[in-house]
Amino acid sequence: MAKILLVDDREDNLLSIETILERDGYVFVKATSGREALKILLTEYDFALILMDVKMPNLNGFETASLIYEREKLKHIPIIFITAHSYGEENIFQGYRTGAVDYIYKPINPDLLRAKVSVFIELYKKNHQLLAQEQRLIAINKTSKQK
Repeated sequence: MAKILLVDDREDNLLSIETILERDGYVFVKATSGREALKILLTEYDFALILMDVKMPNLNGFETASLIYEREKLKHIPIIFITAHSYGEENIFQGYRTGAVDYIYKPINPDLLRAKVSVFIELYKKNHQLLAQEQRLIAINKTSKQK
């Protein structure tokens, strides 16, 4: 099962996103702040995707993303920013520079959210299949060298 980290300072937004995506069978881990997301990511890092609000108190989404991507174990996790603001191009570029792969604007279009999330979940699954195949090939190679 693909895990998605949902990060938003408002519980109603977290519930809304979870409700839109729950029928697709994903596992959700929720954080109500950037700091809480960072704490979760200290022990759990096998997330297929992070959906994160931009405007949060203390650590905003951009700052949180920058801190996430400082850790080598976390650099592979795509982040989609969710925002109610249509920032100017400079702010949008800032999001991409911090590692975002996309933006979704509020009010959230459920079909668009499902479509974007499914693309990243598929990529996650394919990457895991490739890694598993690589490990099998390495094991076969070691076995054949020992004979």
